[in-house]
Amino acid sequence: MPKPTPAGRPKGEGQDGPSQLSSLADILADARVWKLKDASAAPTRPVWSTGKSSLDARLPGGGWPTASLIEVLLDHTGLGEVQLFLPALVECQRRTDQGKTEAPWLVWIAPPYEPYAPALAQAGIELTRLLIVRPASATEALWAAEQALGSGVCAAVLLWLKGTDDRWLRRLKLAAETGGALGVLFRPERHRFESSPASLRLVMTQGEHEARLDLLKVQGGRPGPVDLDDDL
Repeated sequence: MPKPTPAGRPKGEGQDGPSQLSSLADILADARVWKLKDASAAPTRPVWSTGKSSLDARLPGGGWPTASLIEVLLDHTGLGEVQLFLPALVECQRRTDQGKTEAPWLVWIAPPYEPYAPALAQAGIELTRLLIVRPASATEALWAAEQALGSGVCAAVLLWLKGTDDRWLRRLKLAAETGGALGVLFRPERHRFESSPASLRLVMTQGEHEARLDLLKVQGGRPGPVDLDDDL
């Protein structure tokens, strides 16, 4: 006596039968079907070392990620936030793209203090490729940052703001991804509990003897405090 055929399955075809394999092949061959490629084959973004081995070890790829937006939340300015990125700024100017003789631009927008040119030059910054922008308003600062990040000729763009909305943050992130630049946004520490599209968020506060650094959000990494004393 023949066995009954399960409901919904054509007679003579098992779950892994030839017809289903054929149907799967037809579906995969259809140009309208989007196929997710192997994630391991995706190109990785270049990174710039922070100059701190303890911090590099906590960041995916071992440094500040390019083509992305980094948000630094400050208890107050002058905690050494620029020095935190200085090794990366020097290195990215040294590594020029193939076929280019000039170093890429570094853009600082609305810095709270006047940059001290002799110290920057001594550290290795090429001052002729450093642009300081003094916008008249926060809107102009955001517009300038978006244009610089997406231009494709800037290695890094540093922006100081008291605050902005999520819409502008997403625009800055998209511009950084488009232009391949390292985007750094400095904002007051009070914004730490707000949502942000930045791929990396960290907070700098004044400790008992020196600044304290905590990673709030690290895509592909581990949040938490970073002990920079290990590099002393």
